[in-house]
Amino acid sequence: MITNNDLQQRKQRVIARGMGNLAPVYIERGCNAELWDVEGKRYIDFGSGIAVNNTGHSHPTITKAVKNQLDKFSHSCIMVTPYISAVELAEKLVEIAPGESEKKAIFVSTGAEAVENCIKIARAHTKRRGIVAFNGGFHGRTNMTMGLTGKITPYKHLFGPFPNDIYHVPYPVSYHGISSKHSLQALETLFKTSIGAEDIAAIIIEPIQGEGGFYAAPAYFLLALRDICDKYGIVLIADEIQTGFGRTGHMFSFEGHNIEPDLITMAKGIAGGFPLAAVVGKAEIMDSPLPGGLGGTYAGSPIACVAALEVLKILKSDNLINRAKKIGQRFAKKLRQMQKQDNSIGDIRVHGAMIAIELVKNGDANRPDAKRTGSIVQQAHKSGLILLNCGIRSNVIRFLPPLTISDETIDEGLAILQSIMK
Repeated sequence: MITNNDLQQRKQRVIARGMGNLAPVYIERGCNAELWDVEGKRYIDFGSGIAVNNTGHSHPTITKAVKNQLDKFSHSCIMVTPYISAVELAEKLVEIAPGESEKKAIFVSTGAEAVENCIKIARAHTKRRGIVAFNGGFHGRTNMTMGLTGKITPYKHLFGPFPNDIYHVPYPVSYHGISSKHSLQALETLFKTSIGAEDIAAIIIEPIQGEGGFYAAPAYFLLALRDICDKYGIVLIADEIQTGFGRTGHMFSFEGHNIEPDLITMAKGIAGGFPLAAVVGKAEIMDSPLPGGLGGTYAGSPIACVAALEVLKILKSDNLINRAKKIGQRFAKKLRQMQKQDNSIGDIRVHGAMIAIELVKNGDANRPDAKRTGSIVQQAHKSGLILLNCGIRSNVIRFLPPLTISDETIDEGLAILQSIMK
């Protein structure tokens, strides 16, 4: 019988070390919130492929739609001979995007491509050069998106130089003493010392930082950014790649604050595990590039488009947006009980089914415990639980279960976590 160890050794011989894997676990099949490896061992999945499988693994209606599409055709290139599923999906996305403005969409294959195209669109619209991003943000692994990302290791280390005219300011994190006022003051200082506001094309922000540690920007701060962008004619880009499609208890996180961004990046949970990403934004901004200026050979795969249409149906029919809130409540109750017995759990952050605990030494927010965090994540997969870590200090455990997960499976997974942490 083939083993995980066999496959790990084969992988290391032929796949570059830069594409590492968190756990030497090789998956053979998955169903909802459970995975089974090649050795037949079962795992509870609290990662969802990094917030991709919001509708669970191998959802039957998505699988059926994809099989039906495969019987028709797999690719024709949306920029050559398009197809109805792409048009229907664009119609749905512009309908559900936050705000009342008329909107348009484009399709690409990855979240990083979506971010890159937002920058292109913003620069074409404003005829400006500068881009403002935030410390701790993560926007992708291409050269441009690495430049925007506000974390060095492992994403930017060894890979520079990065594009010019990218500027970073602090993200508001109250747990670490960075208020909205501090961040806004830093932005105003930037405008006075490094680049004028009139030369800024866009400000890009994750409403809840993903890789950065699941810190949420306060509504006041996001509203202030909206006002600043309106004042200076700056394009406000909402990176909703990890927060979209019901993950936070809203279809998109900005929706919960009644704020309309100018452009929105969408990926991860959009298509139930099939590679697809999109940019949706105000029509007059989206139409700034000339024909042929946006796209990609595999952009808007017909297979991924039919999968995404099913995802939207499932989110509605199964009330998964409300389910995300209930998942968060169930996690929060158990994690707070654990916190009372373990002062290394310095902070608990719950945004629907986007949940995190930050591990510190002796309850001190200024003493991150990255070593223990890594140890827990490694022990978890050995115990049948898939966990992910994150944070600029590598001391945050994040929970991203499928929105279709049962209460019983949540409780089972949290019991494993509690056992490990003890």
